[in-house]
Amino acid sequence: MSIFRRKSIASLQAEATIDHGLKRALGPLNLTLLGVGAIIGTGIFVLTGTVAAQNAGPAVVLSFVLAGVASVFAALCYSEFAALVPVAGSAYTYGYATLGELFAWIIGWDLILEYAFAASTVAVGWSGYVVSFLRHIGINVPASISAARGTVVTLPDGGTAVAVFNLPALLIVAAITTLLVVGIKESARFNNIIVFVKVGVILLFVFFASQAIDPANWHPFIPANTGDREHFGPSGIIAGAGIVFFAYIGFDAVSTAAQEAKNPQRDMPIGILGSLVICTVLYIVVSAIATGVMPYGQLDVPDPIALVADRAGLGWMTRLIELGAIAGLSSVILVQLMGQARVFWTMSHDGLLPAFVNKIHPKFRTPYITQILLGVVVAIPAGFLTVREAASLVSIGTLLAFVIVCAAVLLLRIRQPKLHRPFKAPVVWFVAPAGMLSCLYLMYFLPLRTWLRLVIWLAIGLLIYFGYGRRHSKLAG
Repeated sequence: MSIFRRKSIASLQAEATIDHGLKRALGPLNLTLLGVGAIIGTGIFVLTGTVAAQNAGPAVVLSFVLAGVASVFAALCYSEFAALVPVAGSAYTYGYATLGELFAWIIGWDLILEYAFAASTVAVGWSGYVVSFLRHIGINVPASISAARGTVVTLPDGGTAVAVFNLPALLIVAAITTLLVVGIKESARFNNIIVFVKVGVILLFVFFASQAIDPANWHPFIPANTGDREHFGPSGIIAGAGIVFFAYIGFDAVSTAAQEAKNPQRDMPIGILGSLVICTVLYIVVSAIATGVMPYGQLDVPDPIALVADRAGLGWMTRLIELGAIAGLSSVILVQLMGQARVFWTMSHDGLLPAFVNKIHPKFRTPYITQILLGVVVAIPAGFLTVREAASLVSIGTLLAFVIVCAAVLLLRIRQPKLHRPFKAPVVWFVAPAGMLSCLYLMYFLPLRTWLRLVIWLAIGLLIYFGYGRRHSKLAG
């Protein structure tokens, strides 16, 4: 059937060697730092607090461990594909080569939830830290334009006001979009600097805040369930893992830069797995310190790590943490916007999206039209959604993509066992099924409303595919 037509591995490998106009400027360090830049952000600076306060308590550490384990399985599968088929489409391309065009479209459409909504989510977190930082230096952003619509904002005098939209979130998306249009090399250089800054700030926080830990705050380590599946107890830990899984999505964004990597067969696995290991360790350590310094119930704020530093008596460091968070969240937005634009660019190249999406800027050599349109699309939800609403939607989209990639790796091993693979996922008969099952398990514990939004989103995508993509696909000709 035409909806299951596939692109051959040989054709994809040949395509990867053709100069499509994208600039090959990224080495293994750049790719690893792109991953770290995408992973360390909202998860560590925002979600650590909200998941501890609403889902897992001090056992948020276990939520990060569970999400990290599921991510490792998926990362190994991604690494095998990224080295085998080093093109910009990420999971979309891997699905096209193994499961067929319909599944490829579903993944590509699903990746919008992962990358575009992730950028929106992080922009909201960025706004929270910027507003807090400006307040501390005497600049008060009007409450009506500093948070998601309907959010009750506490004013400096103790009063409250209801926000209308989030202007700072819109502005950061616009600024990052401009940088990405200018060039990949400039964007990578900006990201490298930002990553060193934010990792340095996190290490300073770990060193000093760890001295203010009160072990009593870790008791009970797993608070009793309240009767709601999502709130505490073992089920709350798993629900929390489903939400903080959002924090791990950066490693697969590395795969979207394959056609801008100097030596993708060697460097893509290094970037994907290296960034994941570094960030998993940092997440576990920071979440343990945060819940040890202050009671978990007090961490449900837009800037929990800055609050923890303040409680630890590190008043001198609070502003530094806020600056680190602002810088760090900026790099996450950059990598997510870059990743989504590359996926769209690849889908357009295959004919599933209109040709104008595939245009490369003659001077900057970036997919500028896609990047600008994406910036507009990301800015809108950033102005009106809360972090938690957007993060749950991003997590379920990411988990679905990971399930399909793990299945695709296994299927390709069966179909073409003798295919030369520069990197092979170890013990694939265990790793791939374990990745699928762990991701499906985390999806099961996400709220029903998140599942409904996913179904509606995929239904819209299918309408577009059958209305446009199927007829215009290059494989149709």
